[in-house]
Amino acid sequence: MVPTAPTTVLAPSAEPPAGPAAGIPEPIPDPQVHGFLPARPPVRTMGGTWVWLSELAGAVATAPDRGTARALVARAGREGVLTALRQRVSRLSPRNADAASLRVAVIAAACGWSGLDPLAPTSRRAADPAFLGLWSAVAHRVDHQQFVALPTLALLNWAPERKPRRHLPIDQLARTEPLVPVVRWTPEGRPLGRLDRLMLASTRLEAHGIWLFRLAGTLAGRDPGDASTGTALRRLVRVQHALRAQLLSEAAVLRAAPEPEWQGTVLAELAGLGALEPPVLQAADAVLGTGGRRAGDAGRHQLRRHLPARHRAWLSALDRHCAPVRTLVHRGGPDAAVFREALESLIALRRTYAGLVQCAARPAGGPLTAVA
Repeated sequence: MVPTAPTTVLAPSAEPPAGPAAGIPEPIPDPQVHGFLPARPPVRTMGGTWVWLSELAGAVATAPDRGTARALVARAGREGVLTALRQRVSRLSPRNADAASLRVAVIAAACGWSGLDPLAPTSRRAADPAFLGLWSAVAHRVDHQQFVALPTLALLNWAPERKPRRHLPIDQLARTEPLVPVVRWTPEGRPLGRLDRLMLASTRLEAHGIWLFRLAGTLAGRDPGDASTGTALRRLVRVQHALRAQLLSEAAVLRAAPEPEWQGTVLAELAGLGALEPPVLQAADAVLGTGGRRAGDAGRHQLRRHLPARHRAWLSALDRHCAPVRTLVHRGGPDAAVFREALESLIALRRTYAGLVQCAARPAGGPLTAVA
């Protein structure tokens, strides 16, 4: 058995029109779900044999260095723990499969295996084979090969600190309740470190982004000359300004958190793989067409490969249906001017998020508005 780990808006002034345009699927089938957040709060405690995976993930995430983290995984492989878990992956419910994917993603990121392909022979020489077998089985179960990235590490790694007194929609729950990580990167009993704070900030950003998702649906299929297009774009600008203000407030909390230890390497590696792009920013990009950090569709493909298939499909549909609105960039008039303002505000939002990542990874790094 592996060592036991410790148990662990800003809103626009007016609500934007809700409901996607015809032909644009909802991001997730459940109508209670907003944006790319899970339908229900993530599984906090896994039962049965899967307690082993929770214990391993917690121990690896809080290990004093990467060598110790890899040694813990190797020990679990020798003891048959990982093989036993792999044989049980097919029995997981969808919600528990997501919970398992979070824990596998934490282990892979902590051990420096985020960029490996579990099916490639070279990967089996670079990482623990038994763990790679579990990784492949979980990837098949959740139908998502590139899940070791921010959407899994953040959006499936939170829980309300206390049980809410009443039922809340998932986005409101994540916005209004104090959150704690399911798997901590900081040892129990110590204040949350910057990596934990960054992941929780990304979850809250997604929750505040409900307004942006609604506006994306409103603008999909809209004619650039439609009288409501300019109104929706102006609201989109306000939403993006609100999201940036949210990130700036998170930055103050993050800067006050304990400085990162070796986990700063985890963030640097994920950032280098393009695996830290928040889904809500990808939705804004699908509407406005900035192309992310790289030019063209290849750049979008690189950023989106870390999202589940249904989310990638929704963003591709949004790309197509928002094409008429994007022609405003080549036009004149007040609506074209507000479209360009929306582009500029998205660029500023991305830079602010990149600065937050930089602050979390390197306390002595550049200013908050550093370019991604």
